[in-house]
Amino acid sequence: MLDKAIETKETASFIFLKIKNKNAAAIQITAEQLIREAFERQGSVQKAPRQKVLDGEELSDYQMRRRREFEEGVRRNRSNIGEWLRYANWEESQQEIARARSIYERALDIDPRNQTIYIKYAEMEIKNKNVNLARNLYDRAVTILPRVSQFWYRYTYMEELLGNINAAREIFDRWMQWEPEPEAWNAFIKFERRYNEIDNARAVFERFVFVHPEPKTWLKWTQFEEETGNTDQVREVFGQAIDRLGEEFMDQHIFISFAKFEVRMREHERARAIYKYALERLPKAKSQSLYNQYTIFEKQFGDKDEIESVVVTKRRMEYENLVRQDPQDYDAWLDYTWLEEGAGEVSRAREVYERAIANHPTVLQKPLWRRYIYVWLFYALFEETIARDIERARQVYRLCIKMIPHKHFTFGKLWLQYAWFEIRQQNVDAARQALGQALGICAKDKIYRGYIALELELREFDRVRTLYSKYLEFNPTNCTTWVEFAQLELALGENDRARALFELAVDQPMLDMPEVLWKAYIDFESSQDTERTRELYERLLNLTDHVKVWISLAHFELSSSLEKARAVYERGFARQKELGLKEERLALLESWRQMEQENNGDVEAVEKRMPKRVRKRRELEDGSLEEYFDYVFPDDSEQGSRFKLLAKAHLWKQKQA
Repeated sequence: MLDKAIETKETASFIFLKIKNKNAAAIQITAEQLIREAFERQGSVQKAPRQKVLDGEELSDYQMRRRREFEEGVRRNRSNIGEWLRYANWEESQQEIARARSIYERALDIDPRNQTIYIKYAEMEIKNKNVNLARNLYDRAVTILPRVSQFWYRYTYMEELLGNINAAREIFDRWMQWEPEPEAWNAFIKFERRYNEIDNARAVFERFVFVHPEPKTWLKWTQFEEETGNTDQVREVFGQAIDRLGEEFMDQHIFISFAKFEVRMREHERARAIYKYALERLPKAKSQSLYNQYTIFEKQFGDKDEIESVVVTKRRMEYENLVRQDPQDYDAWLDYTWLEEGAGEVSRAREVYERAIANHPTVLQKPLWRRYIYVWLFYALFEETIARDIERARQVYRLCIKMIPHKHFTFGKLWLQYAWFEIRQQNVDAARQALGQALGICAKDKIYRGYIALELELREFDRVRTLYSKYLEFNPTNCTTWVEFAQLELALGENDRARALFELAVDQPMLDMPEVLWKAYIDFESSQDTERTRELYERLLNLTDHVKVWISLAHFELSSSLEKARAVYERGFARQKELGLKEERLALLESWRQMEQENNGDVEAVEKRMPKRVRKRRELEDGSLEEYFDYVFPDDSEQGSRFKLLAKAHLWKQKQA
């Protein structure tokens, strides 16, 4: 035994050691194949043979055997209602109604609140025309389970089908005492209307709106009264709905339906009064559809001024609430003033503007002051364009300028708008005086630019030169200003002045965008003198070795000679190589190759100098390795041997493929 165990263990160990290849097999078995094979190997299901009953004795034996099986089933699991129902259904099929009834009763003793038992039980009694038994059963069901609606529906349907209308009505009355869902009330109302009992249906509606006082319930009642043709009763129901719901639970659709009813009755004044009454009491968030319907109504039957006055009054109240809650909500103040301007109320608009500017910010924060200054600006525009009071508009501008704490911040838009206001009044001296005052108190770029634009519009070029000079003294690092000043001199035909300005600009120790300045200077000289342009490029290359400068110089030399352009590329390539900038060398070679292709030059010579892209690893500060891509150039002496080896490896790989 011990030898055999040792041999078995060695064999198992040997088998374990031989399993070394864990790769997937060449032939894979899919899940579909496994399922198909299992289905094919599945044996055929044995069906019970059909039994033919030839005489009463065999029938009795069959019934006894089946009853024994059912009894054993319900004895093992008494709570299995499905087994009880199958038992009762079988007894019914054997025409043993009494036995089936007994089984149903036994099932109800186990679960007296099971709805399915009651339904199957009642269906059996109705099928066998035991109406009184079915009626008793439904009565038991609605007594035990009064919240189950389908028992009530079946009970009333059975009584109505038998023609027992009064009994059905009594059942509905019993049901309504439980205050069921709205569908039950609608079924009761439809029942009364089928037999033309209008007064009974109206009484049901009165109880219905008491139990479910939703707006849609009241609308159903008004629709019912309108279909019966009782106009006065419709108005009375609408009045009750408005009184009962109150302002808290009022819905705009009640008023819309009421007004539409009056329109159908040709009572347009009544409809208008209803719309106005509703708009005065409902908040805007709950009356958007009401506004829309009122607008449509007035377009059809009324005057535009009436609806506009109502809307303006409503919105005026809303804005008053907003500015009362937050007096420094300047957006709400502006909306309020625009509302009054649109309504044509000049005095009201001026009053609102005065109230708004009286609520100045209490903290020195420019974003908050910006909204406040906008109120002043719109106030001045209102006085100028709508009220046509020029002197008052001028006073608004001056008061606003005095209000601003210029030691902390200022607003160039205010100064410029005031200056253009004086220009529109043909008072140029006042405009210049205002902008001069602005530059003296709080000079900023926006004011300088606006002042220059104003003088350019007036064609005062000497003043423009003076302003540019002051501007450059204020901010000499702004390259855009230097370029614009030079372009102005160029437009006036003063090329020497423009060149002198460019020379002054490039000699500045600090510039915000020197590339913009140098590009403008080179573009200017390229249209004037080639040698000067070449000298500019050389001066720029002494300051920077950016690859774009080399490419731009090569394109410039290409206009005169292809060889000169190649020489520039050679110089640039050598300089980038000296600095160890591989990506810049690659960009230079790509530009060089494109130039050779466009001019049918020696593309192969450039292709030979193109680098190979290789993947490398480098160690980071934390000791981990990072992969990156590097470029290996053929003409790098320290990497020449490695590049040749890499080229041979690529060639061998291509042959193997």
